Amino acid sequence: MDKYAETLLRLLQVPRLGASTVSQILTAIDLNTLLSYDADAFYAIGWTMHQIKRWFKPERKYIDPALEWGQKSGNRIIHCFHLDYPYLLKQIESSPPVLFVQGNADLLAHPQIAIVGSRYCSDYGSYWAKYFATEFCTAGFAVTSGLAKGIDAHSHRAAVDVQGKTIAVLGNGLNQIYPAVNRSLAQAILATGGTLVTEFIPDQPPVPANFPRRNRIISGLSLATLVVEASERSGSLITARFALEQNREVFAIPGNLNNDFSTGCHKLIKQGAMLVENAKDVIENIPYYGFTNMQIQDVKDVLKATVPCPNPRPPSARYADPQHPDLFNLIGHNLISVDELATRTGLKVDELLIQLLDLELQDLILCEDGGYRRQW
Repeated sequence: MDKYAETLLRLLQVPRLGASTVSQILTAIDLNTLLSYDADAFYAIGWTMHQIKRWFKPERKYIDPALEWGQKSGNRIIHCFHLDYPYLLKQIESSPPVLFVQGNADLLAHPQIAIVGSRYCSDYGSYWAKYFATEFCTAGFAVTSGLAKGIDAHSHRAAVDVQGKTIAVLGNGLNQIYPAVNRSLAQAILATGGTLVTEFIPDQPPVPANFPRRNRIISGLSLATLVVEASERSGSLITARFALEQNREVFAIPGNLNNDFSTGCHKLIKQGAMLVENAKDVIENIPYYGFTNMQIQDVKDVLKATVPCPNPRPPSARYADPQHPDLFNLIGHNLISVDELATRTGLKVDELLIQLLDLELQDLILCEDGGYRRQW
């Protein structure tokens, strides 16, 4: 049994520990030292009695099935201590400690371009998603997206059709492909040497709050993100925002001024995203293009010299001023539902989820059972 995977799964069960906080703990404390801690030692580093109790009495009903899943053919659990953990993903501030992977795990280290867009796309969006996915695969890139309906599905399908490589990042466990309409597409991705990946344990059902979280992985794996078609409040803009925060390139395709699905792309272009008309516009503006023929280690070495590694946040960062103070003030230590928050704030659910994700990534709030409460 992989003690690293088991230990990380135990850590992720501890209340109020998000990906960023787990990363800080592992940076400050050697894993073997952590395993030797008693209750007093955990209390000394600021853990509550509830956290300490969960650490020493973890829910094995979640851990054991996940570890057993990783032993099955075609499945892998890749954690942050693995040498083959995706290098680019590891550079982001909230990189997931554990990844569950089906298919070609080596593909995660391959140069990738993310293609994202609206679930309810137009024929125009569908056409260009297929075009760019085909061109990127032909140029040697893997196409990364979220297996959602619309632009995501068209991008994956185009890659499969040309026998290219594509990576689908899911917002739920891999034992339950979501949406169900794309299950056959998921199988086609695996059959052509592609990859399914998620940070959620295999039996985790699809929960709306998890889908914005997976967007940071889509952009974090990729050298660049292309937004094909998106409304002004589209979840695709979350992916683009993450890409910018991760120091990655963002590109957008212009559309019809009368098309609501183009407003998000036009907004990104106004904010500095590069307008693209063909695949060459993207490929020539990715500084790492040409690495596709290098060995994986060579790619990592070059990227180390060119992609700055962000400094880990100090423990005091958990007391940072919230990005959305009005929303944060409505969230206490008891769970509150998204519906109730939407009623109290007057925000639309998609905009509310974006703000909630911001607060989550600040390690200020925690999502549990579909509701939210404060971390500290």
